[in-house]
Amino acid sequence: MFAGPLTESIVARARRNKLVEIRLIDLREFTHDQRRTVDDTPYGGGAGMVLKPEPLFAALEELRGPQTRVILMSPQGEPFGQRTAARLAREQHLLFICGHYEGVDERVRQALVDEEISIGDFVLTNGNLAAMVVADAVIRLLPGALGCEASAGSESFAEEGLLEYPHYTRPEEFRNLAVPAVLSAGHHRRVEAWRREQRLLRTIARRPDLLMTAVEETRHE
Repeated sequence: MFAGPLTESIVARARRNKLVEIRLIDLREFTHDQRRTVDDTPYGGGAGMVLKPEPLFAALEELRGPQTRVILMSPQGEPFGQRTAARLAREQHLLFICGHYEGVDERVRQALVDEEISIGDFVLTNGNLAAMVVADAVIRLLPGALGCEASAGSESFAEEGLLEYPHYTRPEEFRNLAVPAVLSAGHHRRVEAWRREQRLLRTIARRPDLLMTAVEETRHE
């Protein structure tokens, strides 16, 4: 599952340029029974299977170092956002546990996990896709990962938590739809003012909750 997203575009370039190293760990390599069992039925009954503690503890004990931050991908985790991505981009070593089936044995959560992250209020088949989403968001923030370092600073959620302004390119007019005149006039201060206004208008129209969050954070500072 990881081969496509982690071998294309910005992530692939970051790997080629040695900005990030990605290892995929098969839990079955840390089992000791003949069938290489990684899951079992839940105590107390119920549907589904639960990832066993033994292979996860064995894997973490071998892979974890003094600078490792262990993250469990879980719908019960803290909502993932751009600020979390920026914080994780400053870490030296991230180790993602991708839950499966009904999840992981609670003792793994209690003893091994530094934080839990959710990419939304919905349930996926497993944590693999969620981990790839987080990895992509984090890797593109590493110094040198983007072709233009200013790009990350102007994207949605980056500047004051606002949405990004509209973008236009050539032709200047297409099917009776024209590029705003301010963008082609060459007045940089007016362009910046227009973009700032558009960020606010878009955020108010589409995500007013972001403005409320920014206000609350300002009050607490």
